[in-house]
Amino acid sequence: MYKNDKVIRRYSESFKLKILDELTSGKLNKYQLGKAYGIAPTTINEWIKKYNRKDLMNTRVTVKTKDEITRIKQLQKEIEQLKKLLLKKDMDALIDDSYLEVAAEQLGYKSVLELKKKLSIKP
Repeated sequence: MYKNDKVIRRYSESFKLKILDELTSGKLNKYQLGKAYGIAPTTINEWIKKYNRKDLMNTRVTVKTKDEITRIKQLQKEIEQLKKLLLKKDMDALIDDSYLEVAAEQLGYKSVLELKKKLSIKP
């Protein structure tokens, strides 16, 4: 059997809607329906999205304590501060490179690398 010999299944609109109706009834969940009809639960999820049936999607509820929420906010602030510091460092490096380019040009060097060699600065 070749790689391209896999079976491609196409489902009718009425079949898809039937599966979604059964899911709505609540007797079977996505995994049970998938097993019964030979359909992957991810395929059923695609149908839910296609027919805009958000009521059938799994919902995730995260319960957090106040301490966890406070800690998350602190970490988010810290991340923002670190991003700003990194941006400042990158900007400082760009400015330094620009100064070296101007200095090399004004001192008559062919390149910044040549100036760095002359001044014993590591590239």
